[in-house]
Order: sequence, then structure tokens, then C-alpha cells
Amino acid sequence: MTAGAGLPPVALDRVAVVMVSTVGNAVHVLPVLNSLKRHRPGAHVTWILQPASAALVSGHPAVDEVVPFDRRRGLSGLLAIRRALADRRFDAVLNLQAYFKAGLVAAAARSPVKLGYDRARARDLTWLFSTHRLPPRPRGHVQDEYLEFVEALGVPVVREWGLGAREEERVRYASLLPATDRPTLAVVVGTSKPEKEWPAERYARLVDRLERDLGARTILVGGRSRREEEAAAAIRASTARPPLDLREWDLRRLVYLLERADVLVSPDTGPLHVGVALGTPTVALMGYTNPKRYGPYRHFHDLLVDAYGDPGEDYPVDAGHRPGRMERIGVDEVAERVERALTRYPSAAGSGQPGP
Repeated sequence: MTAGAGLPPVALDRVAVVMVSTVGNAVHVLPVLNSLKRHRPGAHVTWILQPASAALVSGHPAVDEVVPFDRRRGLSGLLAIRRALADRRFDAVLNLQAYFKAGLVAAAARSPVKLGYDRARARDLTWLFSTHRLPPRPRGHVQDEYLEFVEALGVPVVREWGLGAREEERVRYASLLPATDRPTLAVVVGTSKPEKEWPAERYARLVDRLERDLGARTILVGGRSRREEEAAAAIRASTARPPLDLREWDLRRLVYLLERADVLVSPDTGPLHVGVALGTPTVALMGYTNPKRYGPYRHFHDLLVDAYGDPGEDYPVDAGHRPGRMERIGVDEVAERVERALTRYPSAAGSGQPGP
């Protein structure tokens, strides 16, 4: 097992990428794949990921094959992925996830090179499943840590996502959001963890204020979990002009809607990173998770509402979760960020790439 440097020359004709986590992490994988494809256009890239995220990247030009892994199935899911990978051979396997089940998935893929994190960053003993490891580095933004894998392979980094809606999707979903001269505000009300969420009553006050002051049209986007249903119902019941509820379990539809939006307001969840990748001005509401590690990548930091840090605090990238901080975020500061977004980024939405 090789630590740090020492990778042999790798052909990269057939590459497997292991990332079986959330939608947000799936977005962060795309520059890795685009970098590989730009460097080796003929490479065949297989992505092993969970079914919920597969729809987001289905048909992406940098993804040749998706092998779904349903980690909720436990042992039966692991046996299924072993069968699916049994006849495949790869020049390299990139295990982008420091998670024990991801390590087991990497172990099932046959390759002379299995690249993982250095021992300090490889949680859950995932370093045991790597033949080679990244050079040790301090923690950074999740996106930058993923890009370390292509750097280790000697592949130039391409920070492009290529996540925009396709023409047939624009035709299919066009009726959802008729054209208007009013600014369109997309709002995400739910996440995977209650600690990340902003109170529904504050969203309602924000919607009313922006409709009154800016003539904004608000749409609700995201999924239909129980908490999202409850929050959406509370917002609709408390607003003078209820927002258009366009939530659905359809990630490609979400891409279309966020591409059309003038501004996105979102806590730390998958749609936030989709919006940033699309170049939609994104007001990130962060208190529970560390913005330096999980916040908007390189763009729209001037729109961030940072309730994670105390005033003047220079917290480290590896500082952990801080419960109870989302309550610190007030309606006034979110409304100010939305107005700032409309002023500073009037043509950024729909560009398909992050803004300046």
C-alpha cells in the first residue's frame, strides 16, 4: 500500500469513481469527471452512486455508465454491487468517499490502482481499501478535496460542471414557469437534517416582503419529505400571495427550475450546490454546517448568510457542526442578500456556469 506520492503511470482508459452519497456531493464529482474526459476524451468512466442521485447525472457527457448502489439495502446491496462489478476491469478506481461502505464498494472493483484519501482523512478505516493514497493535506472545501484525485493522476483540473438543462427538458418543463418580467425567487425549505433548516415562518415573511418590495415571484423547489411538506404548507398558509409550489422528486426538473430562477435561497442541501453549479445567484443560509467546507464553492460568497461563525471569528475549515445556529438568521439579512443578488448578478442566472 502506497502512501502519498508514488502512483505508477495509469492508462485511464477505464476509470471507476465511487461516490455513493448525497446530491450535493454528486454535483462536486462532476468537475472530476469533466477533468478526466478533457484529458482523455476516449476514457470510459463508470460512476458507482446511489439511485437517488443517478437521475441528476443520467445522460451527462462525462458519464459513460452508472452502476447504482443502494446502501440502504445493507448486505444485499453490497452483494448486488459485487455481482455488478464482477466482470469489469478498471485502470483506476477513485474512492472519493471516506465511508466504510464506500470502501467495501471500492474493494469489489478490480483494478491495480485504488486511490483513496490519506490516512488522516480516511474515516471508517477506508484507507484499508486503497492501494494508493493522496498526499496528506489539511482539510479543505469538499470540492477541492475531490479535485485532489485528478491532480494525483497528473490530470489538469477543469472546474466545470456541465449540469444545465437539456433542450428536450426545457421543452418538457416549459409550462411550469411562464415567462414574466417579475424576478423569480426559488426557495428550498427542507434538508436531510432538521438542524440545517430555517424556520418556515421566516420564509413566509421573506416571501411577503420580497413580493411587496420587489414584485418577486416565489417558487418552492426541492423534494416532498414530511418536513418539507409541513414547511411548504405553513408557508402557503401564512403568505398574502402563496408561492408556486413546484417541489417534486425529479432532479432534472429541479435543474430546469433553478436555471430559470433569478435567485435561489437555500440552506445547506443538494439544491444549493446545483444552483451554484448552474451559475444561479445563490443565497446560502448556513449555521449548522461549516461554510468553509460545505458552502458555495468559490462563488456567491457575498450572498452567504453565515450564522455558523461568531462575529469576527476566523473558524477553521475542519470545525464541526454547530447546532442551534440557524435561528440566528433574520429575515432582514436574507432579504438584503436577495436584493444584492439581483443588483450584482442581473444576467448570471441561466448561464450554466458560476458567476464571477
